[in-house]
Amino acid sequence: MQKSPSRTKLRNLQNLKFTRRRKFYKQAVPENGFPQAQATNPKSRLLIVWGILVAAGLGLAFNLYRLQIIDGAKLTQKARNQQMVNVRPFIPRRPVVDRNNNMLAIDRPVYTLYAHPKLFDKSKEEIAEKIAPILNKDARQLVKTFESRSSGILIANGIGENIADRLISFRLNGLEFIQKYSRFYPQDDLVANVVGYVNLDRQGQAGVEYSQETLLERSRQTVRLSRAGNGAIMPTYAPEGFLHSDDLKLQLTIDNRLQRAARTALKEQIDKFQAKRGAVIVMDATDGSLLALVSHPTYNANQYSKADISLFRNWPVADLYEPGSTFKPLIVAIALENGVIKPEDVFNDPGTIKVADRIIKNAEINSFRRINIAEILQTSSNVGMVQIIQRLKPRTYYNWLEKLGLGQKMDTDLPFAVSGSLKRQEKFLSSNLEPATTSFGQGFSLTPLQLVQMHGALANGGKLITPHVVQGLIDSQGKIHYSPNLPAPRQIFSPTTTQKVMDMMETVVSQGSGKASQIKGYGIAGKTGTAQKASPRGGYIPGARITSFVGIVPAEAPRYVVLAIVDEPKGANAYGGTVTAPIVKSVMEVLIPMQKIPPSQQVIIDN
Repeated sequence: MQKSPSRTKLRNLQNLKFTRRRKFYKQAVPENGFPQAQATNPKSRLLIVWGILVAAGLGLAFNLYRLQIIDGAKLTQKARNQQMVNVRPFIPRRPVVDRNNNMLAIDRPVYTLYAHPKLFDKSKEEIAEKIAPILNKDARQLVKTFESRSSGILIANGIGENIADRLISFRLNGLEFIQKYSRFYPQDDLVANVVGYVNLDRQGQAGVEYSQETLLERSRQTVRLSRAGNGAIMPTYAPEGFLHSDDLKLQLTIDNRLQRAARTALKEQIDKFQAKRGAVIVMDATDGSLLALVSHPTYNANQYSKADISLFRNWPVADLYEPGSTFKPLIVAIALENGVIKPEDVFNDPGTIKVADRIIKNAEINSFRRINIAEILQTSSNVGMVQIIQRLKPRTYYNWLEKLGLGQKMDTDLPFAVSGSLKRQEKFLSSNLEPATTSFGQGFSLTPLQLVQMHGALANGGKLITPHVVQGLIDSQGKIHYSPNLPAPRQIFSPTTTQKVMDMMETVVSQGSGKASQIKGYGIAGKTGTAQKASPRGGYIPGARITSFVGIVPAEAPRYVVLAIVDEPKGANAYGGTVTAPIVKSVMEVLIPMQKIPPSQQVIIDN
């Protein structure tokens, strides 16, 4: 029977599939009878996975060890540096006040004003008209400034707080105020030579601003603060009290009232005699405190950048000069202390005296006369002084000059003090001329402040004290928290000797060349001086002189020393008695009621 075509066809298709499967199987199965794995069996896969996990774990553990142990300290510090910031907060310098708590120097907020015209909500003309009068500027010029660019225009620098407050009150958009602190000197030029000034870096450059930097600078320790991710400081992490500022002030011994009176009297005489410069010093001889220290010309500490740089040098402390006859009372004290003279001794004064190959003359021509020691001071006799010093052994005399401090640097809290100039001992002793010229204040040099210190020893019973201007640090209640340790006074002369010299100096005012310093009812001791001005090249400047007068009040109980010096006064009548004695009188007329000094003589009031 013949098979149906459909069945035959179906069987052929089945045979074809089987044949294909068999071919595939022969290709996939090798001759050894084991098939090649197309996929790993479950156990192998598990081992591979575990291997990978263990390797990853070991790698992670090693990396963790490296991060935590090997590099831990370095990474911790790096993180802290990113999270923390070093901050040195701004703390104002301590104020400076005078002995009566009058402000001399203080830090105050000032503002820098910038304009951003693109933010103006009013016209440039309107804003210029509004702010120009307050800034003392021209409105039209301000408009031109506004038109120079659209933002960040500097309009004014160092604006005071009161002016800034007025401008802020206008609520004008486009004005930006940047605050900073600036040192302000309310007295302008009155005490500039004492207080000094600070530069733009807030560092003292002169006066007590320089010499007392450690007392004026409050503690500004650097602190580390945390900051957020955006860089903002987090105040909650600030250490307690890191912005604390004490209320201490640096108090000086200077008295503004006396300083102003001394300046007025000094300027008047400098203008009258067309002098180069001048100075006034007032010292309390009991402790060395300076009540006034004036030099003219001077500078405004608030505008120091406009001043002549030479004015920053406080010349009564830092410049040397030959004192001339104002040194004579000290020579008399040395001679009295050594017993080579007595107050009643009398000397011949023919007007000239020959020493070695030189002729020494008196400043004023006189004929032969016999004068005692008081009269030698009254008439400022050079001849008499030479004869006094000739009674003293040169070596003893030289030792006494050194004992007074000549040739040495004086202790003081004012900066830039210099050493006096005294000839070397060998040269001094090898010539009779050297001791002779020093007897009337020539041949050596010192500072005006040193001369005041030496006269202070005559006033206080013979003790050499330290002139100073720093009283100490006081709080707002006036309590003293710090006082400087001054060198102990050195006893130079005996009180008996200084009293004798005071009596002689009183006659200089009552009968001699210092009459212009007389004050009715008060005993004043003094000594005039008119010295040739030494040249830096040696010798003396022709026609140039330095006039001076030193006064001590009250004469019966000496306490206050007042020295006035005027450098290179002009005119035929320019002497210590005419130029500087009136200055000392004017200063004492203010000092006496200020310190409540009682009169020493009965005052007769004329009807």
